[in-house]
Amino acid sequence: AMALCLKQVFNKDKTFRPRKKFEPGTQRFELYKKAQASLKSGLDLKAVVQLPPGESINDWIAVHVVDFFNRINLIYGTMSEYCTERSCPIMSGGLKYEYRWQDDSKYKKPTKLSAPQYMCMLMDWIEMLINNEDIFPTRIGVPFPKQFQQVCTKILTRLFRVFVHVYIHHFDSIINMGAEAHVNTCYKHFYYFIREFSLIDHRELEPLVRMALGCG
Repeated sequence: AMALCLKQVFNKDKTFRPRKKFEPGTQRFELYKKAQASLKSGLDLKAVVQLPPGESINDWIAVHVVDFFNRINLIYGTMSEYCTERSCPIMSGGLKYEYRWQDDSKYKKPTKLSAPQYMCMLMDWIEMLINNEDIFPTRIGVPFPKQFQQVCTKILTRLFRVFVHVYIHHFDSIINMGAEAHVNTCYKHFYYFIREFSLIDHRELEPLVRMALGCG
């Protein structure tokens, strides 16, 4: 039912970036299939995010980071026509929260950007990281770098800001498109995952604290 809902609600042409795929035959692909099967079986989302017995935590986190990137990408891609330079001149979550962009190349200091600019920089930056074999190795026997979970924390923290912006500024559009149930499920899945592995500082979660309480 969820897959059908996705096809109806989300136009593939609006995907913000090409989907990152897991290579068939790899352990990561098998883990991804296992995670998707659990998700589709209607299991409690709190149980779905738990590390399967005998699996590597870094592999499990890598699979979810890529999957959340793909799904949040799709959500924002669908919303993007409502999120413009005019409607969203600042990347924010209401009046209280403003997010500035910083990276190691073009923006070395936190810089004010419009929401569409911020999203574009964010998706480019994540795509670069998840395609970097030194950070997200795909070859068997190649270890994850020591800073892997720190990098994932940074990625997930910034992806959380997409939810903040979409929920606070574009929730009416989500409802009008009939996408509310899907976006809520994706948010809950994301929230339970980051809480299970303590991957985001609790202060970052404050803009959606009521949504978090709704997750139980």
